[in-house]
Amino acid sequence: MNTTKRKLIIAIDGHSSCGKSTVAKDLAKKIDYTYIDSGAMYRVITLFAMRHNLINGDQLDENKLAHLINDINITFSYNDELKRHETFMNGELVEDEIRSLDVSNNVSLIATIKFVREKMVTLQRKLSEAGAVIMDGRDIGTVVFPNADLKIFMTADVEVRAIRRFKELKEKGDDISLDAIRENVKKRDFIDESRDESPLRKADDAIVLNNSHMTKEEQLEWIVARMEEVQ
Repeated sequence: MNTTKRKLIIAIDGHSSCGKSTVAKDLAKKIDYTYIDSGAMYRVITLFAMRHNLINGDQLDENKLAHLINDINITFSYNDELKRHETFMNGELVEDEIRSLDVSNNVSLIATIKFVREKMVTLQRKLSEAGAVIMDGRDIGTVVFPNADLKIFMTADVEVRAIRRFKELKEKGDDISLDAIRENVKKRDFIDESRDESPLRKADDAIVLNNSHMTKEEQLEWIVARMEEVQ
């Protein structure tokens, strides 16, 4: 890609388990952009809350989390040996742990908290000041970067997303049923779309990408073509 073209801010939003992070990471590598994993940031807060026993069923001790949240430092790094982006919490590598089903089942609870979202948005905007960044999440094009140069809303059929997530967890050795994952996907959709604070929705100027029947390569080609249209 022509490096003289202006550096874009690319916002990728969409439903859970539709491959937002995967395509964002692949795209960042392909065009030499910085990738910021907003979903991982909320997963770190969730893991922190779980470790400190702040979550009991569907109840969260918001007061304690508000008191402790400034003690959480989130950083990202690319592992050249493993060829993957990794997330750290206070210097500890937590990339695999934050992708567990236990964290997935609690992350929507954390993501509904206003002070958590405000802290994350502030950090996300700071990380993106220089442009040439790709960020994926639930409210990137609507809240974090309402003036993003390119907004994409990704989705896929529920069954397709559940099967993808099932295969991903199986490869990691997790013993979990497809039915449990399907219910988790549906639950996260409902919570994400109905929460009061920054609900998941398609920005008016976002382009829909339904990848139910697309390969990773086809998705990349599609997004690069959309980039060239706005540069």
